[in-house]
Amino acid sequence: MQVLKFDTLIIGSGLAGLTLALKLADTQRVGLITKKSLLDGASSWAQGGIAAVLSESDSLDSHVQDTFTAGAGLCDAIATRHVVEHGKTAIDWLISQGVAFTRDDASDMGYHLTREGGHSHRRIIHAADATGLAVQETLSARVLRHPNITVLENHISVDLITGKKLGLADNRCYGAYALNCLSDEVITIAAQDTILATGGSGKVYLYTTNPDTATGDGIAMAWRAGCRIANMEFIQFHPTCLYHPHAKSFLISEAVRGEGGILKLPDGTRFMPAHDARAELAPRDVVARAIDFEMKKHGLDCVYLDISHQSVEFLQEHFPTIYARCLKLGINISKEPIPVVPAAHYTCGGVMADLSARTDIENLYAVGETAYTGLHGANRLASNSLLECLVFADAAAQDILAKTPRPLPPLPAWDESRVTDADEQIVISHNWAELRHFMWDYVGIVRTNKRLQRAQHRIQLLQDEINEYYTNFHISPDLLELRNLVMNAELIVQSALLRHESRGLHFSKDYPEMLPTAQPTILTPAKR
Repeated sequence: MQVLKFDTLIIGSGLAGLTLALKLADTQRVGLITKKSLLDGASSWAQGGIAAVLSESDSLDSHVQDTFTAGAGLCDAIATRHVVEHGKTAIDWLISQGVAFTRDDASDMGYHLTREGGHSHRRIIHAADATGLAVQETLSARVLRHPNITVLENHISVDLITGKKLGLADNRCYGAYALNCLSDEVITIAAQDTILATGGSGKVYLYTTNPDTATGDGIAMAWRAGCRIANMEFIQFHPTCLYHPHAKSFLISEAVRGEGGILKLPDGTRFMPAHDARAELAPRDVVARAIDFEMKKHGLDCVYLDISHQSVEFLQEHFPTIYARCLKLGINISKEPIPVVPAAHYTCGGVMADLSARTDIENLYAVGETAYTGLHGANRLASNSLLECLVFADAAAQDILAKTPRPLPPLPAWDESRVTDADEQIVISHNWAELRHFMWDYVGIVRTNKRLQRAQHRIQLLQDEINEYYTNFHISPDLLELRNLVMNAELIVQSALLRHESRGLHFSKDYPEMLPTAQPTILTPAKR
């Protein structure tokens, strides 16, 4: 069996993972594993941009307050202030790396800033309407050129290797097992420090804006290893995912509403002012619930987002990707509205991490959507996600570089001596489909105790079946992802059942009021 050794192992190639790799690689040997290619994560799909206080007319206090308001009182004050204060430094670093943000010579800082729902100022720096891709392409090119970074594409993490698993007195993290998806070989990767940067768990739902890689791998592995998980009930549903049979998971950016897009019923009636005084610029949870309400009330498959009052030139300049994609599907957004539906978009909870991105296990870090830092509270403010990746990747890098390396124990090879080849794969595909359907039906935008309990019962049945399969047969990427998704589903439902109120993204018909005191939901693994 192959054994690889690095100073730092990074699991995931989104913005958090790439940033961390580049900040460590001048003095460390870095291994970076990704399930597919470097550009296949959710970061590449981010359209709107990155929120930061860059204009003289804006302020740190205003960005903090907007984050608090969107987070429905559940944001951690220290973490939020920390992220916002480091925003400009993070953007300056990206510019120094060569990211080509959209320019605006008329602005006081030389770049065009847009506004999105929940923001009181224009503070979203962007690269047209494909910011994530522009950032990821720039950083990926630097990662691939760096001699100290080893990139292992088509590798999916199986589980973390901890002292507890090795029978040692300490419970440090010593690396991970990873499956080479091309050779079907499980390799052992040893490292002084391991970073979980695997993104969220959007694929647990039937409809999502996330890529196929978003299966909550890091959250599940951290939970199995003994880390606490927080606020998993807060799954953000993006209000405007393109509704079209040939448009898989295509997001219509928040910035479309920021630039004047109006939400309408099929007959052209505008409905958002009846739900919130901020109308289309209300936070995502408010807009998603309003759309869900109108669709259920009128028996609709979708609603419509109308930006046709803007000129073709404006749309092609500000939303070239959206304009071209819709046109290819027969929708001319300069002349007709865009059919949209809400879809699972962002996991606001995750692995508990401090201001240096450290988890409960020594030498294990969690960064980006995988982590719970306290920034997002009960609802993430638009475009704060990429900012969080940058700030906490830098904090983790500083913490890692300040430590003195310690000897690593010998790590055992992956043991598959008692398993056989599966006689059929249909169990995996059927369970995957069942999970995503009942999570959408029972644990979606509006919840009840009865729905949650139904989901919990089905999750237990699936877990028993999947664990038996995992124990007896050779592992595959599909099996690993399904195992992790079911674990994420369990954590989401457990958290939702514990919250006896409606707050932010968690709306319960059984508990429609918000409690006077905001408290995070913290799950602690049972000691085994």
